[in-house]
Amino acid sequence: VEARAVKRPVERGQRRLTIRHSSGHRVVAVIELVSPANKGSTSGFNSFLGKACALLNEGVHLLVIDPFPPTARDPHGIHAAIWEELTGEPFEPPAGQPLTLASYRAGDEVCAYVDPIAVGETMPDKPLFLDAGVFVNVALEATYAAAWQSFPTEWRGVLEAA
Repeated sequence: VEARAVKRPVERGQRRLTIRHSSGHRVVAVIELVSPANKGSTSGFNSFLGKACALLNEGVHLLVIDPFPPTARDPHGIHAAIWEELTGEPFEPPAGQPLTLASYRAGDEVCAYVDPIAVGETMPDKPLFLDAGVFVNVALEATYAAAWQSFPTEWRGVLEAA
């Protein structure tokens, strides 16, 4: 299976990367970085939840990176909300690991590969499915480290002091 990411101008606040198949350009996978706006209001949360479930129901594979603490709308994290919406089954992360990284393989049966983490923990590589049996590992920690190194030094100091 060949898939390509089509580079388009990035809109302000865009937190989604869409992977399209090389023939026909149909969407095969999406990487979604949860933002504070996705959790900040009921409408934003419901919109995010609806889009995530719609993608999975349409057979689009999904990788969700949720680096923000749970809110009243998602007391067990964004994966728990997605999972309950899809299956009716609850999910509760382990104590002390409120953040979630979740890779979903779409299909007749959605399969979730979930890694609960805490602030400061190393992020594991996560599979991004391109087809039911084909995936690539997304190197989350290495990508974060590379981005951090290119961050302006004076701002790194401000954030590290906080």
